[in-house]
Amino acid sequence: MAALAVGSAAPAAAQEYQPVDVVHTERVQAGPYELTVGFSTWPVRAMQSLDFTFSPDGGITGKSGTLTVIGPDGAEGFTAPLARHPRQRDTWGLDIQALEKEGSWTFRFDLDGPEGPGTGELRDLVVLEQPGPPMVLSWSISTIPLLGLGVFLAVALLRDRSRRVLGEARL
Repeated sequence: MAALAVGSAAPAAAQEYQPVDVVHTERVQAGPYELTVGFSTWPVRAMQSLDFTFSPDGGITGKSGTLTVIGPDGAEGFTAPLARHPRQRDTWGLDIQALEKEGSWTFRFDLDGPEGPGTGELRDLVVLEQPGPPMVLSWSISTIPLLGLGVFLAVALLRDRSRRVLGEARL
């Protein structure tokens, strides 16, 4: 039976990813390398997922590097090696990344390649306030169905318990 189920299953079709739709770019000079930073959404808003692409002139072959993201408060958000974007394999990038808070962010690039090491920064990347309602309001509204379920279960248990008590009293 299991062999029949496995044998009759259709193979999953490989889904082709659409390339990143870059709507805005900025140029960064990182030592001897020029880098184009692309954004899939512009302007950038806090807590809004978007794609970033990082394309050095001449391509990524033979080059490596790290990205350090620095938040508006000057604290380092994260540092990560520059890796190929999962949907645009000929460039580096971040897929569906969100910046947590509004303010002026900095992206620092440390690159290494055939022309030696280089460092550059994209400064004053303005991130606007979060779109939509405040997070507390969103979470509050989303818990209403859960609260309704809790009330429903409590009423059902009380009714069941009262039926049992009345049923025992009749005996």
